[in-house]
Amino acid sequence: MFLENRVALVTGASQGIGRAIALAVAKNGAAVAVNHYPGQSDQADLVVEQIAMAGGRAFPVAADVSKRPEVEEMVDSVVKRFGSLDILINNAGITRDQLLLRMKDQDWDAVLATNLNSVFYCTRAALKWMLKSRFGRVVSLASVVGVIGNAGQANYGASKAGIIGFTKCVAREVASRGINVNAVAPGYIRTEMTDRISPQAQDELQGTIPLGRIGTPEDVAGAVVFLVSPAADYITGQVLNVDGGMAM
Repeated sequence: MFLENRVALVTGASQGIGRAIALAVAKNGAAVAVNHYPGQSDQADLVVEQIAMAGGRAFPVAADVSKRPEVEEMVDSVVKRFGSLDILINNAGITRDQLLLRMKDQDWDAVLATNLNSVFYCTRAALKWMLKSRFGRVVSLASVVGVIGNAGQANYGASKAGIIGFTKCVAREVASRGINVNAVAPGYIRTEMTDRISPQAQDELQGTIPLGRIGTPEDVAGAVVFLVSPAADYITGQVLNVDGGMAM
């Protein structure tokens, strides 16, 4: 229970990787704010219920993290509920895949707003509290696509590469105040989002993974828990690939 007495906020935590992270952080003792998109509370409520049944503390918090006012209200509500905010996991993300010449402006804007702008808004809002306590752990979910690229995902790749640059810059800004800022770059992980890919495409993707299997949300959650744990106290500004070797 090395996260006991810590408070964590996980964005996009109602399903997939975010859900696995919320459960893993709670299992290790943290109180967890389970963020979900407004009007989509059912899955978040199930995550909160699962944490409570295991003896943990959690509550759902609705916010469109691509909108600054909603992010600031969300962070304030977490601090009001639990008294602090020690850990921020920027996980919320979407895809709108298309070849560049066919990509619509709104698909570019939506992906950058949800995937990248949200990291800026959430991290800035959380740092106001972390700086006061001189402690904080921020982990943002990038992607192997932001490292090696992928055809048809210029918007997604740009957003995830942006997260990597953002992480390194902010890590330098706040290191002297006891705040560590890192990123995790998942590869091909089996989630509700990737299940939409055709079986043939999934088989082709699996063939590019040296470890020979598709990753799980729990694989990613384990890396995140490590980065917010005392074992990673001397790690900041890093990008940890969890990709089965795809990008090595």
